[in-house]
Amino acid sequence: MRLTTLRCLGLALLALAGAPAPRAAEPIRALLVTGGCCHDYDQQKKILTEGISARAHVTWDILFEGGSVNSGGTRNHRMSIYEKPDWTKGYDVIVHNECFGDVTNVDFVNHIVKGHFDGIPAVMIHCSTHSYRNSKTDEWRKLLGVSSYNHENARPFEVININPDHPVMKGFPATWQDPEPDELYRIVKLWPDCVPLAKGIGVTNTPNVCVWVNTYGKARVFGTTLGHGDKTMGSDTYLDLVTRGLLWACGKLDDNGLPMPGYGQENAAGKKS
Repeated sequence: MRLTTLRCLGLALLALAGAPAPRAAEPIRALLVTGGCCHDYDQQKKILTEGISARAHVTWDILFEGGSVNSGGTRNHRMSIYEKPDWTKGYDVIVHNECFGDVTNVDFVNHIVKGHFDGIPAVMIHCSTHSYRNSKTDEWRKLLGVSSYNHENARPFEVININPDHPVMKGFPATWQDPEPDELYRIVKLWPDCVPLAKGIGVTNTPNVCVWVNTYGKARVFGTTLGHGDKTMGSDTYLDLVTRGLLWACGKLDDNGLPMPGYGQENAAGKKS
């Protein structure tokens, strides 16, 4: 009986040895929408895509329109992809790092958000919070999870982790000193499904949420108002945070703040430096 058991075990091991390796997870297909006034989008498009792909299994398309701070950036450009009826088709997540506060057409803005409402996750970076802020519709603000119309002057401030048990904030320090002067956005409203994760203290000692997650229709949304400058955006703490936020929005982050199997650094496009 013992010899039969060992023989069966040996055959099982041989079968395993000859079995094909499990297929790697398909990469998350992300679109970065970027451009507009006031920020160095020429560099930020590289910082975000390369930094996230060094940490997670993400591939990118980049739509860069409307200029940059060094190339005639504008506040009123309408991104071409948003004119398409099914503009989110082919993507698992959209990363918004755009600055078009003077685009006000209600139908145009509502068309943008419908792609997310129907289920495509979103990552909202810095001035995306102020994009479309002068439009009469609240749908962009509902997608964000916050309403904001202005910000303080750029200055140094600490970011305080107020929800350390949330998976996105696992690994984020209790307090983090932004590595360069940043803009603290004044948040005047949190929409009902917004979950605040971190805050900064304003010049009048008023706390303002600066990292959060939201649910909009079927979509998960991660947002942060941090990231005015390239040094902030390029820091490990910032890129780690945004990567966790993107994975959470896509349902690929576990409860311990780690990528689910197949979506971590071992499958990333590049190695984290």
